[in-house]
Amino acid sequence: MLSAILDNVAALIVVLDHTGHIVRFNRACEQASGFSFEEVKGKHFLDVAFAPDEREHFGALFERFRLGTSPAEFESYWTTRNGARRFIGWTIRALTTSNGYVIATGVDRTERKHLEQAILETSGREQRRIGQDLHDGLGQHLTGIAFLSKAHEQKLADKSMPEAADASKIVGLVNEAIYKARQLARGLLPVLSDSFGLMSALQQWASEVEELFQVECRFDCEEPVRNLDETCATHLYHVAQEAVHNAIKHGKATRILIELSAGEDSGVLTVLDNGCGIPEAPRSRTGIGLRIMEYRAGMIGGRLRVERGKANGTLITCTFSIRKRARAAGGAA
Repeated sequence: MLSAILDNVAALIVVLDHTGHIVRFNRACEQASGFSFEEVKGKHFLDVAFAPDEREHFGALFERFRLGTSPAEFESYWTTRNGARRFIGWTIRALTTSNGYVIATGVDRTERKHLEQAILETSGREQRRIGQDLHDGLGQHLTGIAFLSKAHEQKLADKSMPEAADASKIVGLVNEAIYKARQLARGLLPVLSDSFGLMSALQQWASEVEELFQVECRFDCEEPVRNLDETCATHLYHVAQEAVHNAIKHGKATRILIELSAGEDSGVLTVLDNGCGIPEAPRSRTGIGLRIMEYRAGMIGGRLRVERGKANGTLITCTFSIRKRARAAGGAA
C-alpha cells in the first residue's frame, strides 16, 4: 500500500539513507527526470537531483541538515536525462525512526518559474518604456517650456515690468518639475541602454550613496562587463541597491565596497560592508529585502549567498549567468 501511494502521488518523493544515498525513487521522480529507479538506486542524492554547479552549495546545506534536526527547504535546478533543467522546490525531513532515513519531497515549479519570469520581464519592459517616455517625452517638453518661460521673463525684466518676478517663479517651478521628472525616469530606468549600462549605473549609485548618507562607498570593476542583457543588468542593480541600503540601515556600515566581475558564461556581484554583520547562528530569512534579493537572483538564473565578512561586516554574493544584449539589426551590440 505504501508503495502504491508513493507511486501515485504527484509530488516528487525520494527516500535517502543517513548518508544521502537513494533507497527509494517514486514514479513522479522517474517521469520528471527521465531516469528509472534502478538507474539511480544507491547513488547520492546530490549527484542525481542537482546541476553540477549547484552540488557543492547544496551539499553544505544537506550536511548542516543531517547534523541538525529542523527540516531544510530550498529550490534548485534538476538536470534531466535529455539535458533539460527543471526547477524544483525541495523539502527534506528526517523520518522519526531509528534507521536514520531521510525523505526529500519535491514540487516541480518549472512552469511557474517561466510564468513569473515572463511577467517580470514584461513588467520591466513596460517600466523602462515609461521611464524612457518620461525622459525623452515629458522631460523634453518641460525643457522647452522652461526656455520659453525664461525668454518671457527676460523680456519683462528688460521693460522693468513688475510681472518679471512672477515669470521668474514660473521658471523656477518648471525647472523643479524637470528635475522631478528626471528623478522619476531614473528610478524607472536605472540602467542605461548602452554597453556599459550596469557599470555606469553602479558607479553613479556609489557616488550618490557617499553624498546622501556620508559613508564611504566604492565601486570596483577590474575588467569591463559589457553588453549584459537589460533584464539581468536591472536585477543586479537592484540587488546591489538593496544590499547597500541594508548595510547602512541595519549594519550601520561606514564603508561599503561593490564589486562586479564576469567571465564568458557567468559573473559575480559582491557587496561587502564593515557593519555589525549578520549573527553567527543561522536564523530564518524573514526580511522582505533579503527575499527580494534572492528572488531577483533566481530570476536571472543566479544564486544569492549572505555571510559574515572575513574581518567583520556582511558579504553578499550574487552569482549570475551571462545573457548578453541581443545585437541590433545592422550593427554591433
